[in-house]
Amino acid sequence: MRIKICGINSAGAFDAAVAAGADWVGFVFFPPSPRFVTPDMAAELSARHAGGPARVGLFVRPGDAEIEAALARVRLDVLQLYTDEARAAEARRRFGVPVWRAVGVSDRLELPAARAGIDGLVIEPKPPEGATRPGGNAVALDWAMLAGWRPSVPWLLAGGLTADNVAEAVRRSGAEAVDVSSGVESRPGVKEPALIRAFVAAARGAAQVLA
Repeated sequence: MRIKICGINSAGAFDAAVAAGADWVGFVFFPPSPRFVTPDMAAELSARHAGGPARVGLFVRPGDAEIEAALARVRLDVLQLYTDEARAAEARRRFGVPVWRAVGVSDRLELPAARAGIDGLVIEPKPPEGATRPGGNAVALDWAMLAGWRPSVPWLLAGGLTADNVAEAVRRSGAEAVDVSSGVESRPGVKEPALIRAFVAAARGAAQVLA
């Protein structure tokens, strides 16, 4: 079971994700988000630990200049993009960094058939009507719709996950990687180290039970 803690924007959250053994930490380069960080902020946080989790940069319909500005300041191991498939593949060619495409779905028919040009998928619910941000928005998918789904690239399950429900989500969806943000917060944009530790423990525990 691989785990991403997204929306890292404080030293305490970064340190907790590293200590808990998260596989990825996510920096959100999208100003409307309460988890937004600038490239300089992300670089300062990332410098706290030379190793540790891979760094993921989250961008929403970005232009090249936006991605370039982030890469100039902080090493990113993955670009997580909210964009269409063609743009995601173009960004991968342009920057030479692995790309995950985030896709919101409401039923199994909307699950993407990943083609060449990207390295992974983040599957989450479609944003609720009137939402100002993409992403799960703390809403959970019908996890059963993912059972038996086998895309051509690795994928992460996101949306509405917490320490209390991640075991069920993994069991019903068959996910081998999970992505959490609001589920480890005390309020929007404020990560709680204790919740990060609990989530990682619960996700890893779920994988051991299934094994």
